Amino acid sequence: MTVGACTISNGMDKIIITILGAMGILATFWFFLMKREKAVSGLGSIEITVSGGYSPEVISIPKGKTTKLNFTRKDPNSCLEEVIIGDFKIRKTLPLNEKVTIELTPQNSGEFKYSCGMNMYHGKIIVVDPELNRGITP
Repeated sequence: MTVGACTISNGMDKIIITILGAMGILATFWFFLMKREKAVSGLGSIEITVSGGYSPEVISIPKGKTTKLNFTRKDPNSCLEEVIIGDFKIRKTLPLNEKVTIELTPQNSGEFKYSCGMNMYHGKIIVVDPELNRGITP
């Protein structure tokens, strides 16, 4: 009789492991593929806090207008000591608890990525053309 109870228990363990595995796969899929990016729009200046990543992570700025990105690093992690905006050939050191301002005047619309010096933390700059968005209401 004990053998039968072990067989039932082993069968139940397999079911529980299968269910937990499926839930883990679904959670991973949602986190990496279904997460919606919320872009923060800025005219003139955007404050970006650097702490375990970039907040806001996605920003939207107008094409042809100068925008100041103000980075303030709160995280002592050495990975976040630097920010790189490759498409604009910008590499800046971010001292702890000091504001570092980067001025951008993008001439092309599109999406441009930025990252820490080790390419572990990422953000995105979306440059929109105000001429194309005229007359469009959300």
